Amino acid sequence: MTRIRTRIQRAGERYPGGDPAAGIETRHALSFGPHYDPDNLRFGALLACNEERLAPGAGFDEHPHSHTEIVTWVVEGELTHHDTTGHTTLVRPGELQRLSSAGGVRHVERNDGAAPLVFVQMWLAPLAPGGEPSYEVVRGGAGSWSYALPEADALLHVHRPRAGERIALPAADFTYAHVVRGGVTLGGGEELGPGDAARITDAEGDTLVATADAELLVWEMRDWRKGLGG
Repeated sequence: MTRIRTRIQRAGERYPGGDPAAGIETRHALSFGPHYDPDNLRFGALLACNEERLAPGAGFDEHPHSHTEIVTWVVEGELTHHDTTGHTTLVRPGELQRLSSAGGVRHVERNDGAAPLVFVQMWLAPLAPGGEPSYEVVRGGAGSWSYALPEADALLHVHRPRAGERIALPAADFTYAHVVRGGVTLGGGEELGPGDAARITDAEGDTLVATADAELLVWEMRDWRKGLGG
């Protein structure tokens, strides 16, 4: 019988970061920068899950990335993106941005609008390093939908359940469920609110029930170690 293991991380348990004086507030779910935690380095392919809040005019100046799949979900406001491969894009709420940094790329992320910007940014480890950078924006519409990230052997599910609706979690080696809005109850009754996340190992037949109209980001990930050694 499969053993399901669940770890809940509350919004208030995230590591604080960013530069509040410059209008940047960050909350890290996994070990990041000065917040080193050897027991919280990665979950499946997920290397980082950061909640970012940028005041009008604030942003991250040009900086490098490599060997990382960067997936960004805009919650409120508008994100201005520019990278050294020539992409300049405005990403709005409900839109997903993916930047495959591959062998190396530099980019800028800013809030050039008049309203606060809120987004969730997730970094995943690719199955193979190197290659050429790539970029896309996905406008998935108002309902629930999924986005495949084969570079990391991962699948992101965007769920928008109504109050009382039940969501079946994927049967996967690693499942990471992040609550963007609203509230849900997990399996045996654990309640999750905005900013809370559940990490489930060897999930099979587990469910979430919306306690209010909600928005969830759920990663379905395979165990990359199973392919090692042939």
